[in-house]
Amino acid sequence: MSDRKRVIKKAFPYTIPVLAGYLFIGIAFGVMFAEKGYNFLWAALMSLLVYAGSGQYLAVNFFVPGYSLVQVVLLTLMVNVRHIFYGVSLLSEFNRMGKRRFYMIFSLTDETYSLLCTTKIPDDVNQDDFLFAIAVMNQLYWVIGSVIGSLAGTFLPFNSEGIDFAMTALFVVILVEQLLVKERQIPALVGIVAGFICLQVFGGNQFVFPSMVLIILILLLGKKKLNHEEVTKTCQ
Repeated sequence: MSDRKRVIKKAFPYTIPVLAGYLFIGIAFGVMFAEKGYNFLWAALMSLLVYAGSGQYLAVNFFVPGYSLVQVVLLTLMVNVRHIFYGVSLLSEFNRMGKRRFYMIFSLTDETYSLLCTTKIPDDVNQDDFLFAIAVMNQLYWVIGSVIGSLAGTFLPFNSEGIDFAMTALFVVILVEQLLVKERQIPALVGIVAGFICLQVFGGNQFVFPSMVLIILILLLGKKKLNHEEVTKTCQ
């Protein structure tokens, strides 16, 4: 078995939860996109070149009259600003990956970030190849789902009201999984509490960026204590 096939075989089981989620929410996006009258090829191209998940859901509405370029840029930034913080935490890992780092930066979705941060790399594969395989397979699932949904929306029209909740449901599933498998749950709880506080203060349309800033500040202030607890646990 070639090295590439072995890496894919090792990485695939870790991506199964994302496969299940991305196929469904990709289908949901494709259906919404087809309802606007666009060909399935445009859905595939958007998922290949944009690949923004919730950003693509939002972008479906950008193709109707009334949205200016400034509105598009600001709304997209607000929805996807969290990826800035994701990327900062993975700079050292990406820098050693050579030219592939550009794709890793591009493909850093919420679900891929979760896998890159929590997956234990098998001993018999190259770490960079393993992480790259995860990123590529996750995008492939999204593209396939988008095409299936777009074709279904074109030939099997149905009411898609509420279908965009699939993205929120996937986020909730990932959070619950992290709470169940991670020994240290403080970062996740910090995120929940900070998000709730900022939601009350700034409202549903403005709370994402303040939440990220608050989470980073809390974790930085508590970094010494968290590291001390980790060292203590390791030594016991």
